Amino acid sequence: MTTIAELAEDRTVEGVFAVTKKERRRTRAGAPYLALELADASGRIEARVWSDVDLLERRFDEGDAVRVLGRVERFGGRLQLQVRAVETIEDADPSALTPSLRRDAEELEGFLEFLAAEISHPGLAALVDGFVRDPEILAGFRTLPAAGVDGHHGYAGGLLEHTVGVATLCRETAQLHPRLRSDLLLAAALLHDVGRIRELARGPAFRQTEEGRLLGHVHLGLRTIEERAADLDPAVLAELLHAVACHHDRQAARTAEAAVLYHANQLDAQAATRPVGDD
Repeated sequence: MTTIAELAEDRTVEGVFAVTKKERRRTRAGAPYLALELADASGRIEARVWSDVDLLERRFDEGDAVRVLGRVERFGGRLQLQVRAVETIEDADPSALTPSLRRDAEELEGFLEFLAAEISHPGLAALVDGFVRDPEILAGFRTLPAAGVDGHHGYAGGLLEHTVGVATLCRETAQLHPRLRSDLLLAAALLHDVGRIRELARGPAFRQTEEGRLLGHVHLGLRTIEERAADLDPAVLAELLHAVACHHDRQAARTAEAAVLYHANQLDAQAATRPVGDD
């Protein structure tokens, strides 16, 4: 079986992949075809079904694990798999056939717990501890991307990696600038993307939930924090919610902590995606 990372132009290949996108389209002449995205642990590739469209379309759905026979061609400067045959594999786990963390998830989870333990403010410490010890929250961190498959950290576990990265940057910044309220900043960093857990469905497609499509991860994150913060001082809660609310909006930041969180979020995202060397 061939992995996506091994695909080369003008080669006939057989492989097992997850269908992360499936869309029926028409050519300019009106003929139907299927536009697909296939994934395995080594990467993702666009694919097309040009022949026997009606027959093959019924054999699989988005989110399935499939066995594919096809030929690799170059289109628009990128490799594309022309699918000739496809069949669903019933006993395969599609979520295992997607790119995932290159770092050890257990190690990252340990960092998450360490960073949470650095918070000394009793109310903020209790709130954050409730999140990092919640099995459902931890499962979301370990299985979801940070910003969907097309964004930064766009792979299973990317949410955990990004959260640890942003929180680490904020912790170091607070040590360089003691005027910052480190407990507030660190709590906001650890919780800034918790709304992704309600915004995104599990892999392999990581589609937005209906709630996520309508409200977005920032709103859902604020709601999730408020639901668990009944015992937190209202003034402290307002500062925390403000920082989380502004982590994509520099102009809206009214506190130094909110501004630092915005820049730490941007820095970690850019460091993960911008080309380096021969990339």
